[in-house]
Amino acid sequence: MRIITLEEHISFPELTRRLPAGAPGGFGQSPAMQQLAPKLADVTGERLRSMDENGISFQVLSVDSAGANLVSEKEAPAFARDYNDLIAEKIKDHRDRFSAFALLPVAAPSAAADELERTVTDYGFRGAMIRGMVGEQFLDHPRFAPIFERAEALGVPMYLHPGVPPKKVADVYYSNVNGSPHMFEPLACYGWGWHSETAIHALRLLAAGIFDRYPNLNIIIGHMGEMLPMMMARSERAFKPGNGGANQRTLSETFKKQLYITTSGFFTQPPFKLALDTFGIDNILFSVDYPFSSNEMGIEFLKNTGLPEDQLKKIAYENAENILKL
Repeated sequence: MRIITLEEHISFPELTRRLPAGAPGGFGQSPAMQQLAPKLADVTGERLRSMDENGISFQVLSVDSAGANLVSEKEAPAFARDYNDLIAEKIKDHRDRFSAFALLPVAAPSAAADELERTVTDYGFRGAMIRGMVGEQFLDHPRFAPIFERAEALGVPMYLHPGVPPKKVADVYYSNVNGSPHMFEPLACYGWGWHSETAIHALRLLAAGIFDRYPNLNIIIGHMGEMLPMMMARSERAFKPGNGGANQRTLSETFKKQLYITTSGFFTQPPFKLALDTFGIDNILFSVDYPFSSNEMGIEFLKNTGLPEDQLKKIAYENAENILKL
């Protein structure tokens, strides 16, 4: 069976060396993260061997948190362009196995829209991944309209991934846990904060009317729905049309039409069953979150879902083929 994964990360030292010193804050500095650096930098070595060993047909690559979001608005367009060019160069001989989500200079929205079009047109990239907030702004701010407009016009999705939290948020919520600096990363990022932040981001897009303004735009979020499946019923009531938001449709109607979730990094059955019950089989796509999670863990989870073959095919590859136009 064909298997497509689409939250699979890369980070190339040629570009990360150009980031300002200290730009990522404390993120990525733990010994565990440092050990993953060679895996993030690799495309056609161990990564491809692991794909072959686990039956993964195709990966969509995306830059990790050390991206254009960490450089100035002035520098971001050139940084993103160089990164996307390097990605395209590294996968050019393996286009049957890899594509990518573009890295965008989101702090410069018009340039970001142009870079999205360039990478889709010239390199066949499948959309863009945006990592969290831009400075202290979410994407519902009107300045980011050019990015949504261009993505909808091109017919490509935007993958909304968590990012390193703004300093003000980090200082209040995630710092000085019993005086230990080592708890910042798990608390602020992969242990909790990332997921609640992305859920808030999606809800803000709903409340701001972004989905209604761009009815043919698809948004993807990872990590089994970033806590949204658990909150669907309660949030449905809170975000009813007419409750103060600009959304013209209900949360469930909107999300089932335009919001898709991946399984990235979540490989136990209870949250998966909840995602199925709330988002439905047509809105879930298989992903691993490589190399932060292993392909072996992902494939074992996929085998144990207990789904009938027609539904398993949807999650393994058919939904991805439809959304990404593969």
